[in-house]
Amino acid sequence: MQLSSCFKFLLKLGLFVSSFNAVAGPMGFKDSYMAMGDFNSNWREAFVNYAVTPRDAFGVGATYMRSDDETKTRTLEEFTYTSLLKRWNLPNSQANLWFTGGIGAIQGENDLVGKSHHFDKVMLTPGVQFDYETTRVYFAAAHRLYRAEHINHDFTSVRAGFSFYETDYDKTQPWAILEARNMNGLSDKIEVTPMLRLINKSYFVEAGVNNSGQPRFNFMYIF
Repeated sequence: MQLSSCFKFLLKLGLFVSSFNAVAGPMGFKDSYMAMGDFNSNWREAFVNYAVTPRDAFGVGATYMRSDDETKTRTLEEFTYTSLLKRWNLPNSQANLWFTGGIGAIQGENDLVGKSHHFDKVMLTPGVQFDYETTRVYFAAAHRLYRAEHINHDFTSVRAGFSFYETDYDKTQPWAILEARNMNGLSDKIEVTPMLRLINKSYFVEAGVNNSGQPRFNFMYIF
């Protein structure tokens, strides 16, 4: 009887910890694939990675960026690497520190008065992310460099949210998320987006409208 109770406790604990990985982390469990997307008028990003260990994943990604005044556009294709640098397993919560980075080719266009300027360069994109989560609250902060010769489009984001109620691991749970982000050299203002998130054990979807009236849709799926 004691062995059965212990097994049930360990199973629940494993599902509890796995639920954090599915929500907060930029990679899945060992031997899994993760696909993610983030789409609005000025920023469209999609990537997929494969976890070769519980802490390391390699992948590919594509990003489209556009300035607020629509005079600058950027398209980036890159090979990516994700690493779990540190994990804190706390009572009823978890915190993580991640490294995310890539190397790829960026193509750009600057529409100037009377002429246009095109370029094609190598870009490096190292960055870090910290996240903290329980089954009811969530916080994440990230900073990533987007650097090429004479280009600096560094990206910073902070997001926080809460769930409306607790659910079982295999049930869909609604969350309210608020994110603020900015990309250097493309926007002079901070984009703020309230979103509704629906999350299950292997996926989430988010949708909202930012402070410029632009719709936004995000998704994540682990398989």
